[in-house]
Amino acid sequence: MGTSTITYPTYRLNLARLETLVREIADLNNQGLEVVLVTSGAIGAGISRLGLSERPKTLPAKQAAAAVGQGLLMQVYEKLFSEYGQIVAQVLLTRDDLDSRDRYLNSRHTLLELLRCQVVPIVNENDTVAVDEIKFGDNDTLSALVAALVGADLLLVLSDIDGVYTADPRQDPDAQLLDVIADVEKFASVAQGPGSGLGTGGMMTKFQAARIATSSGIPMVIACGAEPGAIHQVVGRKAVGTLFLPENERLSSKKQWLAFYHKPQGKVYIDDGARQALLESGKSLLPIGITRLEGTFAAGDLVSIIDSSGQEIGRGLSNYTSTEVQLIQGRHSNAIEKLLNHRDYDEIIHRDNLVLLRSELNA
Repeated sequence: MGTSTITYPTYRLNLARLETLVREIADLNNQGLEVVLVTSGAIGAGISRLGLSERPKTLPAKQAAAAVGQGLLMQVYEKLFSEYGQIVAQVLLTRDDLDSRDRYLNSRHTLLELLRCQVVPIVNENDTVAVDEIKFGDNDTLSALVAALVGADLLLVLSDIDGVYTADPRQDPDAQLLDVIADVEKFASVAQGPGSGLGTGGMMTKFQAARIATSSGIPMVIACGAEPGAIHQVVGRKAVGTLFLPENERLSSKKQWLAFYHKPQGKVYIDDGARQALLESGKSLLPIGITRLEGTFAAGDLVSIIDSSGQEIGRGLSNYTSTEVQLIQGRHSNAIEKLLNHRDYDEIIHRDNLVLLRSELNA
């Protein structure tokens, strides 16, 4: 649920709409379905409680608003869900919580245990302490990461728009709503900036969420949160909003973590021969295909793989440090031992620890 879905332009919570949406979610639970709610609105709720007239511009002010608003938001959710006998739990996440493989798995186990106990986890970014999340983050992306984390069957993004159009309907009266999108990249050009001044998301962030969800084998629907019965209609497979179809090949849990959760510590640039070997032949990345690198990383760190055009085509765990890669880049694997006095691996990144980004494969 985006900020514009659950708040008024005054930043105050839209209690009537929240009550309707909560009732639908509680009813899904009564049907035996498991629901994780990823919600925005903490900063907006804090703005109204603090009596501010506009969204804060400084980081400390945003964090203060989030600290005030998060408690208010959970208080409202707790009250509304309790009217239907539904237990809820607050889960605040940052990218750091999902960057470590151990913490990623712990987050997954916690969410799955809450669902096993028939609790609705209410997830939000921990905006009070997460600097990058406030400045760059959005709950569209977070919702896709959470969906992949728990292995969801569906991701439903409720916003203030009906779905994806062929053009901006506010500017083009001939814009048509797209019912189904099978290729995310084909329609990514319609993505623009933020849709309203209330939140941090927009169509661009929704396409990023769609990339994550569909690459993880999860269908995603964008629908209008103001549409009566939107949740039930989507779950009931009615034609509402825009449906993004999932990829045929679902990334493994490990490769999902490499692609979407873990933060790269450096970059390795490769030549066209290495690009072809990775994308077309499914090979590992050898030192001979590397032309240069950026950043400082240790053995076992995640690095981005950049082709000669400057595009990121994949990510993987490096077998060697950045210092060692500099010494052996552009050389054959049989020269590694002579240059480093050891040869633990023939490849810089083994294909088992490598994930190719689908956006580049579809380009």
